[in-house]
Amino acid sequence: MDNKKLIAIKDFIASSEKSMNSAKKILATMIDPKSLWKDFEFDMWNLNSYDSWEDKVVEWVFTWESMLGSDSNIYPVPQNYASKSHLVQWSKLKAIIKPDWKIQYKIIEEIEYETKVWIIAKNKDKYQVIADGKSYNILLAVITYLKAELWDSVSIRIPKWKDATFAAVESVLPK
Repeated sequence: MDNKKLIAIKDFIASSEKSMNSAKKILATMIDPKSLWKDFEFDMWNLNSYDSWEDKVVEWVFTWESMLGSDSNIYPVPQNYASKSHLVQWSKLKAIIKPDWKIQYKIIEEIEYETKVWIIAKNKDKYQVIADGKSYNILLAVITYLKAELWDSVSIRIPKWKDATFAAVESVLPK
């Protein structure tokens, strides 16, 4: 058998297992949003929620397409903001919610990360980088923003000391 095909099959199986675990976590949060807190060690984050003049400030952790706030709510994060800021999963941020419900996002503490070079793939409708038996989702907005294509090599950021399902794409490498 072709060794490259065996490695690819192994990577796809590992990716499928991660996708199944992620789907289970998402389903659990749809049933009980606070259950997401149980999966992670958020007590170490010391997240706060407070009022500042007319604004409400919520500190939160970036989980991928959303943020898990100190008020136990899940808020969406604009993909263009996450893409352009190179947000690394589990970084600590704050949302300043204005009286008219406009939200400003600010990075408070970026999690320690490592940079790797991997190749863009696609699993059904999701873009991913897959290598070393792991797969990481990447945002569609970064694909369009950087004009990336399937099989392009990209520089990514992933948390150094924490397991992740999402990679922040820094740049597309020249061919």
